Amino acid sequence: MELQFDSIGQIAHATVVVASRREESLRCAARIAQALVCQGEGPLPCGVCRACRKAQAGIHPDIIRVQRPLDDKGRPKKEIPVDQIRAVAADAAVLPNESERKVYLIEDADCMNTAAQNAALKLLEEPPKGVYFLLCAANPALLLPTVRSRCAEWTCAGDETEADPELRKKAESFLSLTARGDRAELLRWCCANEEMDLRGCAAFLDCAADCAADRLTGRASAEGMSPAALLRLEALLVRCRKMLQVNTGVRHILGLLAVDAIAEEEGVQH
Repeated sequence: MELQFDSIGQIAHATVVVASRREESLRCAARIAQALVCQGEGPLPCGVCRACRKAQAGIHPDIIRVQRPLDDKGRPKKEIPVDQIRAVAADAAVLPNESERKVYLIEDADCMNTAAQNAALKLLEEPPKGVYFLLCAANPALLLPTVRSRCAEWTCAGDETEADPELRKKAESFLSLTARGDRAELLRWCCANEEMDLRGCAAFLDCAADCAADRLTGRASAEGMSPAALLRLEALLVRCRKMLQVNTGVRHILGLLAVDAIAEEEGVQH
């Protein structure tokens, strides 16, 4: 069944929309945005009024999508910068075009840097009348506690939590290089993957920690790593994950893994 609301009052003025897959969080947020501009009667969104049809087509002027800026090669940058959130704050003061409400759908909200999140605090706590914010996040732990405390949280139902196969492959590759004690190859691997954004790095660290736990408990081959080595590695991955939450850069995290993932005594003899 599609997401519906009995009244606008069920929707908070600021909501973190959580899903492990980006597409699912965007789909869910778009549905909430549609409900907020709906002009029909009964459960919202009605799906048939003019506003709903425009929202479905992605052309409603009062649903504004905030996306990561692009670099000179047309690729999304790693972060949403503070200037972009300041521009949202300025635009939010402008009255809606067609609807009674104005909705800002912030894609990849967990990629806002610390300055951007701090700039959003007052806006989320005291938005202009009729203005709503939907923050899409695959890793809400990357949002500052002060941001999350100002928002309701909506977890998309039916979202698949199993790790993406490519992500699992990346995590297994990292663990295998660590198990072999091959410092040079591990350094090359870290350099090759330093273009990950904050969210991608967080997902990798979570997956790698899960893979280390599987090896520790015998659900997967330890490839010669001792229980003590696996415990130390898992603790390092968890520490790196916490560092991301205080806006440590991805390159710094991967540099730390390149240096500390293999201890002197952990090299495996073949």
